Amino acid sequence: MPVMGRLTIGDVDLAGKKVLCRVDFNVPIKGGVITDDTRIQAALPTIQALSGTVLALCSHFGRPKGKVDPAQSLKPCAARLSELLGKPVTFLDDCVGDTVAAAVAAARPGDVLLLENTRFHAEEESKDEAARAKFAAQLAAPFEAYVNDAFGSSHRKHASVYDVAAILKPAVAGLLMEKEVAALHKLMSQPQQGFVALLGGAKVDDKIGVLRALLARCEKVLVGGAMAWAFFKARGYDIGASLSTPESLAAARELIDDPAVDLSRMLLPTDCVMRFRWGSGRQIKAVPVTMMRPGWSAVDIGACTAATFCAEVLAAKAVFWNGPMGLFEVPPYDMGTFAVAHAVADCAGYTVVGGGDSIAAVEQAGVADRIDHISTGGGASLEFIEFGSLPGIDALNPEN
Repeated sequence: MPVMGRLTIGDVDLAGKKVLCRVDFNVPIKGGVITDDTRIQAALPTIQALSGTVLALCSHFGRPKGKVDPAQSLKPCAARLSELLGKPVTFLDDCVGDTVAAAVAAARPGDVLLLENTRFHAEEESKDEAARAKFAAQLAAPFEAYVNDAFGSSHRKHASVYDVAAILKPAVAGLLMEKEVAALHKLMSQPQQGFVALLGGAKVDDKIGVLRALLARCEKVLVGGAMAWAFFKARGYDIGASLSTPESLAAARELIDDPAVDLSRMLLPTDCVMRFRWGSGRQIKAVPVTMMRPGWSAVDIGACTAATFCAEVLAAKAVFWNGPMGLFEVPPYDMGTFAVAHAVADCAGYTVVGGGDSIAAVEQAGVADRIDHISTGGGASLEFIEFGSLPGIDALNPEN
């Protein structure tokens, strides 16, 4: 299917061409070792489909703030990609310049190159459009076509995602991009009756837009994690020392005060797990949300809330989940998140998990293979749901 009316690699003949392909290799690396290669594996179908081209891959990694940082090099990704493809992958120590141009000119169809971290150049993320466009022109110079397969990065107007597409023609979507958009389009085409969304994580202000969109689109929106504590604080409850930023509190108040928002569709926790720490010790209590204690921190939804949320999910015809229900990376505060993960996996309806910590949760719970679609982009999936498209998609060549 076309990606929001944009061309894909299936619509154009790129054989023999020098192709720049934007991928998302922003993977977790510790001590030079990749601990999760999901995003690299997700790019393999597009890389293999472009095997008749001279293919150069580019990606960002980490937040080097426009400076070269060996600790944030993509070199480990080249080694892992070579293993997965079963052939050499040439790694270049920059993404622009004479060395890149010479390597691309010398390459032959079937060769795969990986360029160094685009964020080693401050212009990649610059808000100065002229500076960004100049960098994009340098990035595009050795190539004849552009493929965007970095769904997880396409909500940003960065040079390698957005500006390059205005220079190289054709500029088309890769197979992962097509798959991601198809899954989210199917999700957002579901009837309101039976459509349930689960939102968690730390900040309401980061998700206020998508929360509005889902409240207008879903039958139920279940809110857990620190997002929920902001809503309780906005309603005058004492949430103790629970995580809630001023920005989240302001966003929660804005939503509560908006008469156009139907808050009857939003379910908040009725109980929670609270923690009190002193020195090396700690106390844990499960309490109703109306009895949160001063000085204590809510770190998970309670057992009653987990049961309610799971029942809603199991009865749903479609489910979207983004964000954990608590501090799931620290047992025993993983109960709510893992309960929800199993419920999403057991749901007979269409299920989509929207990237980020939710991916880690379904993998740690051992249920990832039972989710219909796991998005490689948390922020990108949220913005797609909110706006119906992304800048990186809009920049590609239209179908007609």
